[in-house]
Amino acid sequence: MAELISKTPLDDMAPLTIGTVTLAEVDLGILTSIAPYAQVKIAEPFKATHGVAWPAPNRATGKAGARAIWFGREMVLLAGPKPDPTLAEHAALTDQSDAWTAVTLSGDDAEDVLARLVPLDLSAAHFKRGHTARSQIQHMAGSITCIGSDTFLLMVLRSMAGTLLHDLERAMASVATRR
Repeated sequence: MAELISKTPLDDMAPLTIGTVTLAEVDLGILTSIAPYAQVKIAEPFKATHGVAWPAPNRATGKAGARAIWFGREMVLLAGPKPDPTLAEHAALTDQSDAWTAVTLSGDDAEDVLARLVPLDLSAAHFKRGHTARSQIQHMAGSITCIGSDTFLLMVLRSMAGTLLHDLERAMASVATRR
């Protein structure tokens, strides 16, 4: 009988540094989409059960280990802890843990790398820590969240992990050659 081996989307890729930018695969823990039922207030029970504020549109709250990311109209992605079962009274909860690839892109030129792949202004003047957007990353649908002064959390569907790695490596190399 074959023995199954659990692997991450990028097979536990070691961090990759090109120029001033580092790309690293990240394990966000359990990923749960939370879609509140119509006309229901979920902010209070969500904060009470997870200690994280319900994010406004295009915002993320919390930190590594317990982060809430706006994930589209009337939907939030809880990254980290298992959702409290009482939230099911207020929202539809769907496990997304195996559906997404997550990486961090950090360094002085991270904005320049993303400028080659994302059709949004991700400069520090406009896209501050805690800002998030659903957008294209090259030709893939994805999520971009600023989690530090020069650090971004990028998420695409797991099936696009190799493509994300390829596109980011090319953009990182392109930016590095300018120096």
